[in-house]
Amino acid sequence: MGAGHNHGPAASETGHPGDFRKKLWIAFSITATIVVAQAIGSVITGSLALLTDTAHAITDASGLLVALIAATLMLKPANSKRTWGFRRIEVIAALGQSALLLVVGTYAAIEGIRRLFEPPEVPASELLIFGIIGLVANIIAIAILASSRGSNFNMRAAFLEVLNDALGSLGVIIAAIVIATTGFMQADAIAGLLIAALIVPRAFKLMRETTGVLMEFTPKGLDLDKVRSHILELDHVKDVHDLHASTVATGLPILTAHVVVEDECFTDGHAAQTLREIKDCVAGHFEVSIHHSTFQVETEHIAEHEPEISKHD
Repeated sequence: MGAGHNHGPAASETGHPGDFRKKLWIAFSITATIVVAQAIGSVITGSLALLTDTAHAITDASGLLVALIAATLMLKPANSKRTWGFRRIEVIAALGQSALLLVVGTYAAIEGIRRLFEPPEVPASELLIFGIIGLVANIIAIAILASSRGSNFNMRAAFLEVLNDALGSLGVIIAAIVIATTGFMQADAIAGLLIAALIVPRAFKLMRETTGVLMEFTPKGLDLDKVRSHILELDHVKDVHDLHASTVATGLPILTAHVVVEDECFTDGHAAQTLREIKDCVAGHFEVSIHHSTFQVETEHIAEHEPEISKHD
């Protein structure tokens, strides 16, 4: 029986987490300031849009704090007890943030519908002032996080938190202008509903993707049927079974499989050559490059005596 394990290229090519703590510290400080300012504003104005945006800002601040903690843990090295270190903490953090966003969005939708029929009096000028404060602060945070938003799930969630809050602040400003110019008090509730409409779909998408990673679904863009077909096309390969692929963290997909080769490969030296060809195949042939792969190369006799459950894909 032969086995192969490919650690791949340098860390920078296999989804090294990177250090984004400074950016997250700045964004968290800005968002925490927004929370205080908007909380005061929502008490003064009684605005649903501003109250919703304040709740969203609290969620953002807590989410950014979680992201900061996750970004710190992700940098801890792996050891014999934690073979991947804390790399997957970014996925857990992003899942938690998306859940919080869904809660805020649901509350905004329910309360917004209620206030459409019972609109309270909202002072437009104060609402406008606090909306502008929130928007300016969020734009600064967006500028800080924008360049790193695609680095991993954690940074993507943090960026979405701040972006959605900025859109919420914009909704508050528009509601304030409409109320000031037309006296249409329902504008505040409509703004709250629009904020909810912006929050929920993005949060749901992020939750679905992070859940897929935790459930160890096949990485997006990787077709295991094609992987199997390409391996089977290699010389001396007779079968491929127990083929699995998952994602440990952003930029770190992994793949394992049992590959059945001709018996002669273990006596004429072809086993090692075939193993190298398989590694090269999965590392560079597909849309998702797998640089961390493990293969068990075996004969038909060995495969026949394996437990049936191990042969299921």
